[in-house]
Amino acid sequence: KECSQLTDAIYSGLDLSREIKAVQAQNLGDTVLLWDETGLAGFAICHCGAGSEAGSDVCYVKFGAVRPGIKAPEQFEQLLALCEAYGGAQKMLRLMAGVNTSHDAAYTKMVARRFRTEIIGVVMHKPNEPSYNRADVFVLDDWR
Repeated sequence: KECSQLTDAIYSGLDLSREIKAVQAQNLGDTVLLWDETGLAGFAICHCGAGSEAGSDVCYVKFGAVRPGIKAPEQFEQLLALCEAYGGAQKMLRLMAGVNTSHDAAYTKMVARRFRTEIIGVVMHKPNEPSYNRADVFVLDDWR
């Protein structure tokens, strides 16, 4: 419920509940949660290893987001660190996460953490509106 409230604050109607439940039910990985004094500050849905979308030895962030606001840049860094720690605890050798370059601050933080471009994709919306692909949000997504 709190994950849905967080994503709804980013874009009305954005709800990852089905993806969170599917990862859990199919034992593909887990959802990493970032908490602060006010509640859920962020989350990331992670796939790990062979049999998942990640592939062997990879922790793949299918979707992640932090709550909008002044603390978002710092909390985004914390969420990335939690994903790295989760992947390491699962004995994964690589962390893979996608970010739309429209999320300029998020993209810049990932480059500073030595993430590198591996796949370039195109996002198309109908009608043509930015959805959650805006500079003011910190979202990781890779909807292959």
